[in-house]
Amino acid sequence: MAKEKEVKEPLTKQPIGKLEASLWKSADKLRKNIDAAEYKHVVLGLIFLKYISDAFEELYDKLKAGEDPYEDIKGFCASATKERVAGLDYVLTPGRYVGLAEEEDDFDFVERFTSLKAEFEAQLKEETELNERITDNLNKIQLPND
Repeated sequence: MAKEKEVKEPLTKQPIGKLEASLWKSADKLRKNIDAAEYKHVVLGLIFLKYISDAFEELYDKLKAGEDPYEDIKGFCASATKERVAGLDYVLTPGRYVGLAEEEDDFDFVERFTSLKAEFEAQLKEETELNERITDNLNKIQLPND
């Protein structure tokens, strides 16, 4: 008896969860055979896909529950009226509408500057020492015509 050939759905017709699982499975296979540094764009694409698929699943769940699924999310999505688009001269650059995500900034400039300055001064000192060692080593080399 001939074995029936399994017919797979196109990726675009698969549920997001199944698509995501298939992509991560492929990424795991790739990871075993390649240096990930060479394929960081693939990894970043998978991370972005995960972000988008999570947002889509949340939207789908809200639709199933009968809720209004849409909300503006800073740094991710925004709804714009025709008037707003016209006010921005019909430029459709996403950043003009979406904006930046609000993140807490616990950055201490004085501490960071002091740390970077000390690191830079240590590197300058090391550079001077290395230049002296190189010069000493070059002076030790005797050429045949000297």
